[in-house]
Amino acid sequence: MIEFTVYGTPAPAGSKRGFKLKNSNRVVVTDASKRSKPWQGQVAQRAAEAMAGRQLLDGALEVDVTFYKRRPKGHFGTRGLRPSAPAFPAVKPDATKLWRCVEDALTGIVYRDDALIVTQHVRKRYGEPERVEISVREQQGAQISTEKVA
Repeated sequence: MIEFTVYGTPAPAGSKRGFKLKNSNRVVVTDASKRSKPWQGQVAQRAAEAMAGRQLLDGALEVDVTFYKRRPKGHFGTRGLRPSAPAFPAVKPDATKLWRCVEDALTGIVYRDDALIVTQHVRKRYGEPERVEISVREQQGAQISTEKVA
């Protein structure tokens, strides 16, 4: 199992944009989010430190990821957290885009290919400091269902 934490403000993977280079048949794909590359670099660096020279994981994987976002100041009153403050950060960016950015950063550092991930748990929570907590482990022997669906 590989477990590590990356401190900082998690950035989502942006929308992808592709374009064909002039005078060439090459297509270039770019990410629309300016913050995603620096965040991916931070994640990749911490992942490499956590791997400490170990071989890339190459089997079925289970991933557990929790993103922590700072509560807005408006959630607090003079007596602390307002009763009306939401329990969860059900706001943008969505968990899927946050996870996609991290997933791409871990490819080639923790695992050979993100297609190896067969189970994933992704959460957004309030908490300080802002961070992402990541755990990657080999999927434990899941039983194969032979049940027929009618």
